[in-house]
Amino acid sequence: MVEQLLRTPLTELVGVRHPVVQTGMGWVAGPRLVSGTANAGGLGILASATMTITELEAAIVEVKGRTDAPFGVNLRADAADAQQRCDLLIEHGVKVASFALAPKPELIARLKEHGLVVIPSVGLPKHARKVAEWGADAVMIQGGEGGGHTGSVPTTLLLPSVLDAVDIPVIAAGGFFDGRGLAAALSYGAAGIGMGTRFLLTQDSAVPDAVKELYLSHDVNGTVVTDKVDGMPHRMLRTKLVEELTETGALKRLGPTMRRTRAFKKESQMSWPALLKDGRAMKKAQGRTLAQMALAANTPMMLKAGLVEGDTSAGVLASGQVVGVLDDLPSCAELIDRVVIEAAECLRRASGYLV
Repeated sequence: MVEQLLRTPLTELVGVRHPVVQTGMGWVAGPRLVSGTANAGGLGILASATMTITELEAAIVEVKGRTDAPFGVNLRADAADAQQRCDLLIEHGVKVASFALAPKPELIARLKEHGLVVIPSVGLPKHARKVAEWGADAVMIQGGEGGGHTGSVPTTLLLPSVLDAVDIPVIAAGGFFDGRGLAAALSYGAAGIGMGTRFLLTQDSAVPDAVKELYLSHDVNGTVVTDKVDGMPHRMLRTKLVEELTETGALKRLGPTMRRTRAFKKESQMSWPALLKDGRAMKKAQGRTLAQMALAANTPMMLKAGLVEGDTSAGVLASGQVVGVLDDLPSCAELIDRVVIEAAECLRRASGYLV
């Protein structure tokens, strides 16, 4: 395990050795992956959106039992129980609160009062400026190359535009998988990189081995962005199921959508009023139509079917485009070591161009 080679605003802010973040992927970023990342010197982010409150507390306790290093928890800012989940982070001394959407100013203030580092994810410079004004400590951006919900602007354009918009640290995600990417991001002015698919494809990831092999079998054209799963652009592996969803009309998707809604209600232990409240909050925050809100119920259960149960005939597999250039399953420690060593070598080599 290598010692610190790169000191950036991210390593200083969070107290990790390396400016590498394992993103909070639903059903993937559990205690084993998060602690593996943390012990390797990176920042592991626990995904909480697919957990009940009880499950989240148990996961936090498990991570703390596996590592003494800083880690974070990713939260849905628009969830009905967001405040209760933040209270858990405060109670257990979690270092970082990561948000998929912008948290309200009062929530940011409360977390910071208790010593947490607040890092929302943003997709536009104006959103970065807003959360910076509200007190966020850093932001993460994800370019269109990234997996899961994503935008259309590539990282090479989104990153510099956000860097120009704010003075707080910016973490770049979308298309990163090695030390060359980390060196490039640092050269742009980023404080570090976030990686999702690369960490999913590690030995520490709990994704079934057969599913990992399926990921590794895809080339750079092996992903597709579609809104047919939950009404929002979503990058995932090209599979037979995804092709069928893309071609199926809305009426034919209605039955499966309602079945998955009931399944998610049971899994999450949420009441119908709570589900409806969450839906209204998402509609207001993201501008989704009622039809898109119904489709959104697909996502948790379809991702679980593929990523947890290994049933690719009934599930979807979120993936970044980098899947096409990956061919191995390292441990988190092996991955982070080689990323930071290669990045340091790239930066030293590039410094030779200076006159």
